[in-house]
Amino acid sequence: MAKNESIEVENEFCPSGFPEAQGMYDPQNEHDACGVGFICNLKGKKSHDIIHHALEILVRLTHRGAAGADPLTGDGAGILLQIPHTFYKRECAKLGIELPAAKEYGTGLVFLPQDEAQRKQCKKILEEAVESEGQKLLGWRKMPTNNRFIGKTAKASEPDIWQIFIGRGKGENDERHFDRTLYIIRKVAENKIFNSDLPAKEDFYVPTLTC
Repeated sequence: MAKNESIEVENEFCPSGFPEAQGMYDPQNEHDACGVGFICNLKGKKSHDIIHHALEILVRLTHRGAAGADPLTGDGAGILLQIPHTFYKRECAKLGIELPAAKEYGTGLVFLPQDEAQRKQCKKILEEAVESEGQKLLGWRKMPTNNRFIGKTAKASEPDIWQIFIGRGKGENDERHFDRTLYIIRKVAENKIFNSDLPAKEDFYVPTLTC
């Protein structure tokens, strides 16, 4: 069945049908999805209001977090946003970390083992990867978390979550090249840790690392 035919059949069971093509919307692109929301300011203006609405989207997509035997443990959902440079600069100053100008550093979340000794070892391997790629480690920030509302299954495998800040090396004059270097750093560290004999190596994960 062609796309257009599929839409016509669905319209028979939907009293209002699909809206007509307009702006960036085209009814031919309609399809079932797990649940994704997108919100932005068309003029590129940053505001907390965008974050507020993004969180509201999550509230309305509760079905996105598929649950298992433990109803409080799901597959998770979150929001993706631009690097909030002003916020990070303020928070890092409290830790004695001096951030350079926006786009002059990379940052990302790092999931680490709860065991302190293994956590330190994973950090060391990631720091070595940063140095080997000619970049500069600016510091680490322990992420504030709240696990009061997650289930027992999730708590049993909960990682220790940290944020890493990496300064752009002297040879990184292009933002896209720097972003690729950050990706290489991530993969080098992942491969070394996954091929190590660390008992909790599977607890190491870098969900994001970008500039």
